[in-house]
Amino acid sequence: MHTPPFVIPPGNAGMTVGLLGGSFNPPHAGHRLVADTALRRLGLHRVWWVVTPGNPLKDHGPLRPLEERIAAVRELAPPAHFDVTAFEAVHQIRYTADTLALVRQRRPGLKIVWVMGADSMASFHRWQHWREIADTVPIAVVDRPGATLKALASPFARRYAAARLPEEQAARIAHRRAPAWVFLFSQKNQLSSSLLRDTWPVPS
Repeated sequence: MHTPPFVIPPGNAGMTVGLLGGSFNPPHAGHRLVADTALRRLGLHRVWWVVTPGNPLKDHGPLRPLEERIAAVRELAPPAHFDVTAFEAVHQIRYTADTLALVRQRRPGLKIVWVMGADSMASFHRWQHWREIADTVPIAVVDRPGATLKALASPFARRYAAARLPEEQAARIAHRRAPAWVFLFSQKNQLSSSLLRDTWPVPS
């Protein structure tokens, strides 16, 4: 059973949880592959799909209503291992650094890993307070089509090169003190939200 969408999901001390944030406009199999890869390779108990009100770095013109996006993610992310949440909207949060601060305050015993695709890593240095994020929680990056080289040559990768864990140690990342990050090479899915947006059906 899914948790209510506008609350922070439950979590006990010692649990390892991956936070996968995005507008999910629409969600697709590529997102699910990132979540599944993180869950399995990092040895996480849960992955939270954090459906954002809107990415500050993206055009909001084609953005579907939040409730539609939550419903679509729930169809893609079964509750056995995933929680779908949009608590940022209730707390009027726009930036990931503030999201992490709130989760750490409300779920202090949780071991958190920020999960993102390699395409996001390539532009991570444009995020608000990106260094603060990297210095706050461990980060797991899952490879995405066409993004590998840009991600691994990004300002984030260069600045935090010494904090990168070998891929074979990925299961330790949740228990490492930040800064710490790992890049996960995996099967790739060519789908993207921009490719699917025009064909995403409008609810009747």
